[in-house]
Amino acid sequence: MSRAFNFSAGPAVMPEAVLQQAAAEMLDWHGSGMSVMEMSHRGKEFISIYEQAEADLRELLAVPAHFRILFMQGGGLAENAIVPLNLSQGGAMDFVLTGSWSQKSHKEAGKYGVARVAASSQTDGFTTLPTPATWQIGADSRYVHICGNETIHGVEFHELPDLKALGCDVPLVVDFSSHVASRPVDWSRVGLAFGGAQKNLGPAGLTLVIVREDLIGHALPHCPSAFDYKLVADNQSMYNTPPTYSIYIAGLVFQWLKKNGGIAAMEQRNIAKAQLLYDFLDSSSLYVNKVSKDCRSRMNVPFYLRDESRNEAFLAGAKAANLLQLKGHKSVGGMRASIYNAMPLEGVQALVAYMREFEKTQA
Repeated sequence: MSRAFNFSAGPAVMPEAVLQQAAAEMLDWHGSGMSVMEMSHRGKEFISIYEQAEADLRELLAVPAHFRILFMQGGGLAENAIVPLNLSQGGAMDFVLTGSWSQKSHKEAGKYGVARVAASSQTDGFTTLPTPATWQIGADSRYVHICGNETIHGVEFHELPDLKALGCDVPLVVDFSSHVASRPVDWSRVGLAFGGAQKNLGPAGLTLVIVREDLIGHALPHCPSAFDYKLVADNQSMYNTPPTYSIYIAGLVFQWLKKNGGIAAMEQRNIAKAQLLYDFLDSSSLYVNKVSKDCRSRMNVPFYLRDESRNEAFLAGAKAANLLQLKGHKSVGGMRASIYNAMPLEGVQALVAYMREFEKTQA
């Protein structure tokens, strides 16, 4: 069977080696006589899977000892509620709006406190990032929220803002769903980071939360018990049944990352893949990327055909060439190539070759 190059924004491409290992272990994990799907989350077999996954992730992302790693459920959208339920204490929160996902976060948080807009790039069509020096952060702010990488609009913070340098002693909350493990994280600038696993870490169902210990234990009284970070942390992410199989697959991805040079090596590969695609787009007379060059995403590359009447022909040809799921998000149209960690350079090379040939046929 020939596997296609899958450019889906999520659930997204998985490392082939991980899929092969999961297939080989499906019926019998390490001689246990059970599939991981069948294991008790409190049994010694799954506990060993969980502990290894947590240790590998802490090593990969260089997570300091004073941060807790929580394996939760609900995805990034649920965290838009869970974060303010745990951190807002009913007070004010400041949001930097850089695209659809930060907009959703801001709207949801308003149910649990005062959600303010510290800055927005909406007037630029979410093609730029507001300069941190211009952010309006209130003195009473409980935290500042950013989306590190906007999958729909294709903008990314290539450096996390230093709130202390701005004179703000406020925790930074980062939604890193779509670029976690693609680059190092400066934890000295972060209070909490969260993300769904289904883009860079594994299958849908697992949500990762990495939170500074001093931010735990302040949940609002009406916060559901299963979403109270303290209860989750005190119970090693097993206050309720965790997404066991998703944790297992994520653990295999962590091992794959380590075998392939870790986060530093992965960042260099991601830079090379993104540069290849952006260089071609910038040289093309048919395609265009509208995002400012200083904040272009390495993970999600939206682009448009200058003549959009050719969109369907482009997509049909791409599918015939085994290049899948290139259609842009319905809210913005156009095309989008998501080139997460598991997308090999060969996939981007094949995409560029197809795009170049398609452009020639349209001349």
